[in-house]
Formats: sequence, structure tokens, C-alpha cells
Amino acid sequence: MTANSVIDHLKKAFQRLQNALRPHSPSLENSLGSSQKQSENESSKPQVFAYRVLGEKTAKLLPLFKDLDANLLRSGMKVSFKGYVSLTLLTTLLASASVCVIVPLFALLFFQLSPFLSLVYTVEATLFAMAFSIVGFYLYPIIRADSRKRNLEDGLPFSAGYLSILAGAGVPPAQMFRSLARIDPSLAVCQEARHIVRDVELFGVDIISAMDSASKRTPSDKFKALLEGFIATMHSGGNLAKYFAERSRQYMRLKKIALRSLGDTLAVLAEFYVVLLVAGPLIMVVMLAVMAILGGGDGGLLNPRLLLSLLTYVGIPTGSIIFLIMLDMISPRR
Repeated sequence: MTANSVIDHLKKAFQRLQNALRPHSPSLENSLGSSQKQSENESSKPQVFAYRVLGEKTAKLLPLFKDLDANLLRSGMKVSFKGYVSLTLLTTLLASASVCVIVPLFALLFFQLSPFLSLVYTVEATLFAMAFSIVGFYLYPIIRADSRKRNLEDGLPFSAGYLSILAGAGVPPAQMFRSLARIDPSLAVCQEARHIVRDVELFGVDIISAMDSASKRTPSDKFKALLEGFIATMHSGGNLAKYFAERSRQYMRLKKIALRSLGDTLAVLAEFYVVLLVAGPLIMVVMLAVMAILGGGDGGLLNPRLLLSLLTYVGIPTGSIIFLIMLDMISPRR
């Protein structure tokens, strides 16, 4: 074989390789483009921006938020501890700066107060904005964790019964959680099952370690006890079907007791609502109307018309919102 024929064979082989790889090049570009877009979306998140601005400067303040890390883990929020603290501090600084600019302008231009009173109100409003921002960011993961806990515990009786059926049929533990994760994506129990399946199939963790990790990050003590009992039953070689059946009956009894207690609580809240937001405002409206007719308290904050406006447009809507929040906190999701 001559040198020219060898070169021709190499050229043909190289062309075949190019033709074979050419159809895959667009998909590779698409995948690179999608990953680039995903990274751009990640970088555009507010906590990422806050960490780039204040990340290194907040290292000394992290011990002050020591309980926040555990609350973020239990809430299921996909945000890092340092990023959330940086976002908290940056939002607090921006809110305080805005209040320092807006309050003096309103106090001096619209209300025509003295510079000393404007300074006092500015300092008070700034401190209130700082406290409100920090407390709000601190309580938000706690509220999310409590909502997640109630969602988990609402579906535990039925989830335990479903796992009992699967265990009685001889389904392996990993397949049990895979089947549970496919029931309904909106259920909190199914979301926890998907996290366990993710740890097993994507991260290569064994099923016992995945359940142990899930029990540590869950906000529900009942779901934690369910997983820990599952692990103990597997180690001891017990009957999983009987274990889940007993857990299902236990959770169903607790759910009936909670619903009965909820009825009593709703009755008490209904009485408070009638007294505070139905009868109380009627009495106040009549009293303030009589005071306005008689001409009492014409100036200052005791002006009946001003008090009547505050009651109508601020007091009653605020009280109703508070009652709605209380009902949402104590009511079951399903």
C-alpha cells in the first residue's frame, strides 16, 4: 500500500468521523446554552447578589443567627445560610436608608414639623424598619417550617397505610418511596419521598442513610418517628407491614382528636370575632357619632371623625386579616 492510498484512507476516516459527530454538535451547544442560562438565572437571585456584596463582611455576624441555619433546613428553602443572612442584612440596610430619606421629607414638607421632631421621628422609624426587617427574615423560615410540618402530618395516616400495603406485597424499601413519590406532587409526604429517592438514585446513598438524613431535616416529629421506626424495624428484621399498619391507626386516632379540638377552637374564635369585630365596632361607631354631634374632642388625636376613619379603614381590616391568618395557621390543609 502506497503512502498516497494511506493518506486517502485517513482522510475518508476523518470525514466519516466528522459526519458522525456533526448531528450531535447542536445538542451539545443546546446543553451548554441551557446550562449557561441556568447559571445566569442562579446568579440573578437576590441572595446570590447579596452574598456577592456582603458575603465576606458578614462572617463575624453569623453566630448571631445560629438558630437560623436549622430553621432554613427544616423549612425546605433552597438557599444557603450565608446567602440568606447576607440578604437579610442587605435588605435591612436598604430599608433603613429609604426610611432615613422618606420620613424627614414627609415630616418637614407635608406635616411641617420642627427639625428636632423630624429627627426624632426619623430615628424611631429607622429603628422600627431595622427591627421589622430582621424579625421578618428570621420568622419567615419558622413559618415555612410550621406550614411544612402541618402538611406532612395531615397526610401521614394515609401515607403510612399506603406503605403498609406496599410492605405487605414484598416491595423493597427504595421502591416503596419511589412509588410514594409518584402519587401526588403537591403532597408534602410525596415531596419528602422524592428527596429520599434523589439521595439514593442521584447521590448513591443507601436507603437507610437517606432516611436518616430525611429524619434530621424534617420539621415534623411524627414523620421523624416514622422514619426512625422504619430504620429500626429494618435493622431488627421485623414485620414492616404490621409496623406501618399500627402507625397508620395511631396517626388516624391523633388526627380525629386534633379535628375534635379544632372544632372547639373555632367556636372560641367565632365568639371573639363577634365580640371584637362585629359588636365592638358597632358600639364604637355609635359612640363616636354621638361625640361628633355633641362636638367633643375637636382637636388632636381625639377627634371623633379621625377615630371613626381609623376604626373603619384601619382597625376592622387589620383585625379581619389577623383572624384570617390565625384560621390559616390552625386549619388543616386537606
